[in-house]
Amino acid sequence: MLSTFSPAMVFHLFNPTAMVKPMDSQTVLLFTRNGLGDAPADLQGKLAQKFLTLINEPGMLPAKILFYTDGVKLACNGSPIIDLLKQLESKGVELVLCKTCLDYFGLGERVEVGIVGGMPDIIEAMSKAGKVISL
Repeated sequence: MLSTFSPAMVFHLFNPTAMVKPMDSQTVLLFTRNGLGDAPADLQGKLAQKFLTLINEPGMLPAKILFYTDGVKLACNGSPIIDLLKQLESKGVELVLCKTCLDYFGLGERVEVGIVGGMPDIIEAMSKAGKVISL
């Protein structure tokens, strides 16, 4: 017996973002790695790129994205996701980079996007957030 699907069901089956719930405007994302997950570097980068592409839509935008430890490398020259971060920033997403981490890695002069802050800025953003998602 052949099943029939309504147009809405087909849309949900073939649209990867269709069943994703909107992100709350008080959501803060936290990047502590040079990509997503605990995987080989190239896979981490691909996952970060896919994730940021999918949230780069109205209703999916977080309030802020925080970067510390290896995560600061994502906002610097040579990052494979720099253009996506610039798009998010242009849409009002605040990007905050840890100055101590940038100094540690010698990346202060290579920052291309976001604002350089300190741990107090990161703590404040996390404490005021409705939800913090660590990636």
